[in-house]
Amino acid sequence: MDAKVDVVRREVIKPAAGAPHDRLQLSLVDLSCPAVYVGTIFFYKAIPGESPEIISRRLRNSLSETLTRFYPLAGRIDGVSVNCNDEGALFTEARTDHLLSDFLKNNLDNTESLGLFLPSVAPGESAGTWPLLSVMVSFFGSGSGAAVTVSISHKICDAASLLTFVQGWAATMKGAISNDMALTIPNFVGSTIYPPPHTSFQSPSVDDLLEFRGKCVTNRLVFKSSKIAALKCKAASESLLVPTRVEAIMSLIWICATKASRSNSVSPKSTLMTQAMDLRLRIPTNVLPKNAMGNLQSAFFLKIDAESPMDIGEIVVQFRKAKEGINDMIEENLQGYHTDSTVVTTSTLGQNLLGVLQKFMTGLTPDIDMYGMSSWCKKPFYEVDFGWGNPVWIGSASHTICDNLVYVLLLDSKDGEDVEAWVGLPKQDMPVFVRDPDLLTYAVVNPPVLI
Repeated sequence: MDAKVDVVRREVIKPAAGAPHDRLQLSLVDLSCPAVYVGTIFFYKAIPGESPEIISRRLRNSLSETLTRFYPLAGRIDGVSVNCNDEGALFTEARTDHLLSDFLKNNLDNTESLGLFLPSVAPGESAGTWPLLSVMVSFFGSGSGAAVTVSISHKICDAASLLTFVQGWAATMKGAISNDMALTIPNFVGSTIYPPPHTSFQSPSVDDLLEFRGKCVTNRLVFKSSKIAALKCKAASESLLVPTRVEAIMSLIWICATKASRSNSVSPKSTLMTQAMDLRLRIPTNVLPKNAMGNLQSAFFLKIDAESPMDIGEIVVQFRKAKEGINDMIEENLQGYHTDSTVVTTSTLGQNLLGVLQKFMTGLTPDIDMYGMSSWCKKPFYEVDFGWGNPVWIGSASHTICDNLVYVLLLDSKDGEDVEAWVGLPKQDMPVFVRDPDLLTYAVVNPPVLI
């Protein structure tokens, strides 16, 4: 069935108190990220005894309070830094007559329907300037539930930063109800690891790279836990007895996506996969705290030549080796993290990590199929509670505002056992991809969500 969502409010929310600093220096990695929003939608069941008007007011008030701690998100990107001018964040409120359960059951056969719950980007607005934060609350019919969408500019935040902000906002909202104010205090330290640029810095044309593949479409794949176990067995070998679920799923998707691309190409192309890595999980907390804000990621990448076969057992081995290579380099550079040499080793680490990213960037050309992959598995998105309990489902909607994204994003299911993979591929490749029997042995495409 066709869904319709009507916007009833769109306003700028300013911080409750002024920013403590005038500027936030961006890092080279921040500035090299594409000017897109990282967006996540949290769906919640009915909120007993509270009207949409009351909920909306509490969300707006708590957002204002939260922005005093996350003050750069209320600023504007100006050159190589954020002007922390308290300009504010966008808040959109919407209503729909559809019941939450009906929407999740009947409308997810096409992921484009999730765009209804994403804040619009008006003329003059951009993830590359302002707003850096845009949120939206959508109320379903008959008080059946609500969707809370959070979109943050990739120029200032990665996935872990997004989660830190949402946890902070939810704690403020919940605290306003329960007086339990265990609030998140963020650390904007993006330029601690990666160096800041010179004032004359010109960022690489990452946005131009997105144009290589043309218009893309996104589908959602669900891997049940039993199928993941079977896939891990298929991917295992004497060289790697127990692949992780991320290694196995990413490798399978890469193989099937490459087969789809080659089936539509006059001559096969080389294929390149890059996997994001969260530095917070790899660097001691006295150097990089868990609540650090910024694009604090590295990546590894694998490349397979056009004529080379792709075997999942060999790919997961190379996947593991590449990942461990980055981990070893980080550990080696931070051997003195507990001494006065921390600054020196951190600086060296940043330069070495930049070297990895620069090598990746120089290898990107139009004659190579590139697949950017990221895993949000084990990140507690399903524990975000605004005072209404945990979300019944979480969706991604970044693709609805950037229709040329070739990407793979893994998310845990609500039970933590299954995995949902959001896959964006060129329009001509997707029909071949979703019919691949090797893929369909392990995954279901766009199933309904039952609550």
